[in-house]
Amino acid sequence: MLSVCALLVSCATQRSPVSATTKHAARSGLFDVRDYGATGDGTNKDTVAFQKALDACKAAGGGTVVVTGGTYLIGSVVIGGNTTLRFEKNANLIGSPNIADYPLVRIRWEGEFAQGHRALIYSEKTANVAITGVGFIYGPPVNVSRLRNPRGPALIEFSECTNVTLDGFSTQYQQLWSIHPMFCNHFTARNLTIRSINANGDGIDVDSCAGVLIDNCDINAGDDAISLKSGRGAAAVAMERPTQDVLIRDCTLVSSSFGALGIGTELSGGIRNVRLENCTISGHQNAIFLKSRDGRAGYIENLTGTNLFIHNSPTFIAINLLNKGIQASDPVTNNVDKWTRLTNIRFDNVKVRNIGDLVLAQNIPAAKPVDGLTLNDISGTCGRAFRLANMTNVVLSDINVTGYRGAYITQTNVQGSGLEESK
Repeated sequence: MLSVCALLVSCATQRSPVSATTKHAARSGLFDVRDYGATGDGTNKDTVAFQKALDACKAAGGGTVVVTGGTYLIGSVVIGGNTTLRFEKNANLIGSPNIADYPLVRIRWEGEFAQGHRALIYSEKTANVAITGVGFIYGPPVNVSRLRNPRGPALIEFSECTNVTLDGFSTQYQQLWSIHPMFCNHFTARNLTIRSINANGDGIDVDSCAGVLIDNCDINAGDDAISLKSGRGAAAVAMERPTQDVLIRDCTLVSSSFGALGIGTELSGGIRNVRLENCTISGHQNAIFLKSRDGRAGYIENLTGTNLFIHNSPTFIAINLLNKGIQASDPVTNNVDKWTRLTNIRFDNVKVRNIGDLVLAQNIPAAKPVDGLTLNDISGTCGRAFRLANMTNVVLSDINVTGYRGAYITQTNVQGSGLEESK
């Protein structure tokens, strides 16, 4: 990360604050961070200047905070309502390596609330907030990102916000979630390039949000490229804050572990009405992974995917509802209710290439079978076709895959159509 910083410093430019310019810009709704003291030299911290510009924008009732070309070293900053943080050409943001620059706040980490360090860019209980432009945001180095108990800072985090838009910029981080909206309504991530590495290096973690659009994003992650969550344990069940009405389209999703699209394991509040379309996906373990365990309860319902290309992944669809994830501190204990309900999963028009298992879905509790798995118009190559257990209302139609070894389908306690042993 320091080498990146050194390379970027050379393109930083200097400009002294000019009070008259600041006043004129404020009247026009523009707040340039350099007019508030930012140097953009990549060495001196510009946290105070950024926060002054953001605060001035908020005090004026909203506007645009402009980040012109340069390399800005900052700690955590807070965006107010009705504010756009806009990165112009050659603008680069780098997270401070000092953990003291990230105050402690209440966060939700791995499904439960705790103290954690505030994100590099943070907003809470605001409306009409955006981060736009063509700049780069580089997270703090690993000595900060790898921290646990309390959690280190996410890169970008929105909590209880409405009408959030992220558009156009690129990020790079490691060993922690890059973008984490929680309890947000109407969240859009568009035209983003996200790179992360190592464990917990998720791209976008959507956490108990409603009305989500992830559009034309290129995500290559060290963990899940996109993860959908809604808390874990009885407290999350009682809160009844599902992640719902999610559209993921025209994206390239790559994961070096777990799943390119991971749903769960934190899903006690429920996940429903998720549509995936026109995407290219590959994963080191799974392209699409639906995961839970006992004590979670919750549900996944109405998940659909269409016009997908899945390649170079051990599994196209993996389902494990038995033993994935950390047990909650307050698990649901009823013998039936403790299991996650999975209903109405459908994929159409999917091309696969160099896939291990087409569908691997045997770790499903007999007490709560999957109800409704439909796959239609699936073609390509795979090492194994279907391994299924404990399902009802399965429909397999127009499946044209080649190269698999062994039985076309291995099944235990599965009911439906298209379940013949051979093609």
